[in-house]
Amino acid sequence: MTAVLAATDLRKSFGALKATDGVSLTLREGEIHAIIGPNGAGKSTLIAQLCGSLAPDAGTVSFLGCNVTAQPVAARARMGLARTFQTSALAMEDTVLQNALLGALGASGKPWHFFAPVARDRGLKGRAEAALDAVGLADLRDVRTADLSHGQRRQLEVAVALTLEPKAFVMDEPMAGLGQEGSAQLTSFLADLKRTAPILLVEHDMDAVFALADRISVLVYGRIIATGTVDEIRRDAAVREAYLGDEA
Repeated sequence: MTAVLAATDLRKSFGALKATDGVSLTLREGEIHAIIGPNGAGKSTLIAQLCGSLAPDAGTVSFLGCNVTAQPVAARARMGLARTFQTSALAMEDTVLQNALLGALGASGKPWHFFAPVARDRGLKGRAEAALDAVGLADLRDVRTADLSHGQRRQLEVAVALTLEPKAFVMDEPMAGLGQEGSAQLTSFLADLKRTAPILLVEHDMDAVFALADRISVLVYGRIIATGTVDEIRRDAAVREAYLGDEA
C-alpha cells in the first residue's frame, strides 16, 4: 500500500541527546497509525520534523510521494498535511465560524483585504461551513469558542484542519484534558474521520489507542523499538518492559 506520509532514517540531536535516532515509519491510506512512548521519547520532535517546524539533522520526509524535507510548515499544509496540537491554537474570543473561516483563508492562500471581509467571501464561507457540518458543529457556528466544551474545541480544531482539504492528519494528543465521556466521543469521531484522510496519532490514552489504531509504533529514547497491530504490540515483550507494563 502506498505511503501518504513517510519518514526515513530521521535523526535529530540536541547536544548529546538523540531526540530521534534513525526513525523510519509510514502512514498509509485509510489507516490510523499511532505513535506511543514514554515522556521524553522524542514524539514531539518527530512530529515537528514531519510537519516542517524542525529540520532534521539527517534523513528524509516524504508526503504524497514528494520529498518535503526542506519544505516549511506552510508549504506542507498547502499540500494537505493538517496538524492539530496538544494545546489549543484556536482564537477563543472568536466564534466557531470565525475560526473555521480563518482556516479556510489560510488554505486558500488569499491575502486579507480590509474592504472585502473574509466573511463575505462565499467560497471561503462555504468551505468553512462544510467543515463545521462534517464535525457536527454547524449548529454552534455563532457560539464563542471559549464557551465550547473541551471536546467540542477538539472537534473545531479538526474542522479548521478540514478546510485544508487534507490528505493526512497529524494529531498531537487529541484526548488530552478530556474525561472518559469526552474521550469516548472523540474516539468514535476519529474512527470515522480516517475515511476522509489517514491519521498519524500521538497519544497517551491507551484505551483510545487500542480502540483506534490499525498500526502502532513504539518510540523509546528516540528509536522505534516495535511497529505492529494492537495485538502484536500488546504481546511484544520489549514494549511491555519499556512502556506498556500492565496496560498491555
